[in-house]
Order: sequence, then C-alpha cells, then structure tokens
Amino acid sequence: MSLLSLHTGRTQYQCQHLPFKCGSASKQFEAVLSEVDIVINELYYAIDNLSSWLKPEYVSKNLATKLDDCFVQRQPLGVVLIIGPWNYPLQLLLIPLVAAIAAGNCVLIKPSEVSAATDSLIAELIPKYLSQDCYAVVHGGAEETKALLQNRFDHIFYTGSQTVARSIMQAASIHLTPVTLELGGKCPCIIYGKIDITAAARRIAWAKFFNAGQSCVAPDYVLCSPANRDALLPELRKVLENFYGKDPQTCPDFSRIVSPRHWTRLMELLGKSSGKVVLGGESSQEDKYIAPTVLVDVAEDDALMQEEIFGPILPILTIESLEKGIELINRKEKPLALYAFSDESSVVNTVLQNTSSGGFCSNDGIIHMTLPSLPFGGVGASGWGSYHGRWGFEAFSHRRAVMLRGWALERLNGLRYPPYSEDKLSWLRWTASPKSSCSLM
Repeated sequence: MSLLSLHTGRTQYQCQHLPFKCGSASKQFEAVLSEVDIVINELYYAIDNLSSWLKPEYVSKNLATKLDDCFVQRQPLGVVLIIGPWNYPLQLLLIPLVAAIAAGNCVLIKPSEVSAATDSLIAELIPKYLSQDCYAVVHGGAEETKALLQNRFDHIFYTGSQTVARSIMQAASIHLTPVTLELGGKCPCIIYGKIDITAAARRIAWAKFFNAGQSCVAPDYVLCSPANRDALLPELRKVLENFYGKDPQTCPDFSRIVSPRHWTRLMELLGKSSGKVVLGGESSQEDKYIAPTVLVDVAEDDALMQEEIFGPILPILTIESLEKGIELINRKEKPLALYAFSDESSVVNTVLQNTSSGGFCSNDGIIHMTLPSLPFGGVGASGWGSYHGRWGFEAFSHRRAVMLRGWALERLNGLRYPPYSEDKLSWLRWTASPKSSCSLM
C-alpha cells in the first residue's frame, strides 16, 4: 500500500517530469495513460491476488509419497537490481518494483540517467514511502552502472537495448546471477485480406506514433499487399491530420524525441533509406521534432529495416502473399510483439501459428501489454523472461520444492534399502511410478 500511496499521490508531478512529452495539459493524457494508470492497475491487481499467489501449490503424488505433504513454496530471491529505461521511466521501473515487493525482495532501483528529472523524482519519493532498509535508488550513467554490476545480486531485471543487455549478462555471469531482460526489436505489423481499413489505420497510427514511436512494442514496419497499401495510405493521411492537425509540430498531443543524439540517429536512418516518403518527413533539430513519417517502396535490405527504429518513422513493405510476409518476419530476430490485421480469422491464425514473438495481438497494437493477467516479455533477442501480474511475482520468486514426511509406510520405504534384489527393484519402480496411485483407486 505504501507504493500505491507513492504513485497515486504524485500523479500531477509525474506529468511534469517527462520532458520529451510536451508539458501541455492535453499532452498529460499520454503520460497518465502510459505512466500512471497502468502502474496503479498493476498495484491493485497484485494487492487483490497476492494472497492466492503466496499459497502453497500442492502437486500430484505417487504411492511412495501418498501420505506426504508435497507442494511448491514461493520464496523471495533476496536482493534484486532493477534497471529502468528512459522512454517510460516510471512504468518500466515501478511495475517490476511492484512484482519484486510482492515476492518479498529487497530492491536496488537504477533509473535511466537520460530521464534525469524522473530520476530525481524517484530518488525523492522512494525514501518517503518505502523503507530505506529494503529499498534504495542509485544514480548515474554507464560507468556507475558498470560499477554497480560488480556487486552480487540475487536477480537483475533490465529493460533497454540489446547492446547493454549483453554487458549485463556478462557481468551477471560472474556471480551466476539470473536475469530478466526486457528488450525490443522490430515489431512487425502485417495486414492481409479483407479488413476495416479505417479502423486499422487509426489503431496502427495510434500504436506507432504514441510517444512519438518511442515504445518497445510500437509497430516497427508494415507488411501488406499492394491493394491493402493503396487503401491504407489515404486513410493514414486522414487519420494523422485528425490526430495531430495539418502541422503536428504545433500539436500539443505529439511528443518529441528524447534527446539530440536519438534525433540525429533517426534522421540518419531516414537519410540512408531508399524508400519514398509519402507522409511527413519534416523535422526540427532544435525542437527535437520529427513528424509522423510514412515511407513506401522500402526493401528488406533498406537501412530502416536493419535495426529497431524507435521513433515516428513507419516503413511499409509490400508482399506477394501472406506466406511471403511470414517468411520475411521469420528471417529476422524474434520480435517483442507482432500484430496481424485482418477480418479473416484464417489469416490471423496462420500468422499466429507460423511465427514466434514475445506477444501477439490481432487488429490492434500495444493493448495486449496493458492487461496484467497476460505475461509481458520477449523471446530470443527481444528478451528473456516475462512479468506483469502473476508472471512478475514468479519472476522474482524462487519456487522451492517441499516434501514433509512422517514415519509411516516404513516397510514400503524399506524397499530402497540394501540388501538389494530384483523383487525390491520391481516393487520400488512400481511405487515410484505416477500410475501407482491410480492403480489403487
């Protein structure tokens, strides 16, 4: 409840500490939605379900263990380190913190130095609401994080880039520390067959350009047939004007790029692309602004297809068939999320059954990760492990196997003692079989 007080009591401050999201009242909409409410929902979900998560999980038994109590006990891992990113500096720090606290751990929290204002806010609030004996905040950049990782932790939870994740894994390996890695990658959005193109355009545009595309689960690129592309483009044009007006730079609802370095990286990618800009393309270095931008005639080997974009740039690639689109997706690393848009359930199921990704959502984007009863996490290069709800509690818990035995059935137990015999072995194998308890029914 202390963490709930921390978060709910500072909602208005939260919005002021996201400098790359404009400071207007209307811009607070995205901040509240992505940084405040989602964490509060996670808190309430954990509070409502924690008692059931903590209960012993009784398991099936065989004849040899029929009179024993056999169950799985959840235990805290110990002292855990949570390293947060800059793009959602509260959500992606506090939701893992909820899980770690629910599991009973002590936590060292390392916010991103890029979101310095939020870093300071976290450092101010954590000691006010949580015990300083169990929870602490560490500041600093790459060098401080490197020094921090020389210490031994019982678990490390990291959200960020694959490059940094490799360094964290290397450091963790020295102490054999388990890790949870929430990374990213190029999240595909495949459109095929019959579709409500107007609704699809709205949902794709919202998911892509929310927070100026700086979301690890934002659609990174679109795959569609030429016919679907030709239907989508005019709808996207209308949707973007409806969302952000004729000049998105003056719209209070459109975010900015987090830093000059990230702005430069995005503009270099855009400059190297051989695709044709059909929507947007305007930018301002001083304002760290890049307009919602859509490109067509993008090839698989294009610069925009070689790394996660993480910005308001959306390349559209045409595919000859659904199978060709799936093949393209499967040639790349497994993504954190995959989106399939179609009115035809056969299309959605074909994509679902023939691809692998951390999460999957049909006919929408991002929404799947807002439900605390679903696990959120990657697979392969997009991450290891998952969290949210029960899944986060499990990530920060040790599942201890427990068998409580008495002194009954000693004659049966005696089958395992020397001197050995063929008869003893035969009986012992039968009593240890999962089928043995059923045989007595």
